Amino acid sequence: MSKYLLFIFFNFVLFSSFGQSDIDYGNKKIYKEIEKLWGIEQPTIEKISIPDSIEDQNYIQGKYFIIEDTKSVNHFKFMYVGRVNSCRAGGCSISIDTIENFETEYFDYFILFNSDADIQVVRIFNYAATHGHEVSSKGWLKQFDGYNGADTLIVGKNVDAISGATISVYGIIEDVQVKTHILKDLIKNLKLALTK
Repeated sequence: MSKYLLFIFFNFVLFSSFGQSDIDYGNKKIYKEIEKLWGIEQPTIEKISIPDSIEDQNYIQGKYFIIEDTKSVNHFKFMYVGRVNSCRAGGCSISIDTIENFETEYFDYFILFNSDADIQVVRIFNYAATHGHEVSSKGWLKQFDGYNGADTLIVGKNVDAISGATISVYGIIEDVQVKTHILKDLIKNLKLALTK
């Protein structure tokens, strides 16, 4: 009987990990937020390719985009749409650094940046995990508004902790910091390419 239960358990873990859907890069919430924030009703959005020279490119579990804003002096804004892994129900016995897809649940989110890669808005639009959904609160996510990568985000210091959402909190904090730094590097590369 125990072999049978073990077989069911491994099949559940295997199929639940492969059942993760792809990230919805065209989610309606993204376009609504762009219109609300910048007043752009039908934005021109193009994917940005990540050059080999950018460090941490293998860490990217999503895509960067450039948004044309003809109403603004700074004609371009930026967006990142990606995924953060968090632990399955019951918790994790491993560190955040070693979490792999087959041991995790996830949530999808996006960041809207101004032309200098300062964060304007962070929103979670697909929370597929069973715990820690409190990080989806607009009030809590507002803490990232204005973040420019100059400081390190630290739970309890410049980011509020959330009881019962520890893994999700640390996951999104780490991801927001890394994605902001990568975008800063991307913008430098774009500016260098335009001046050549």
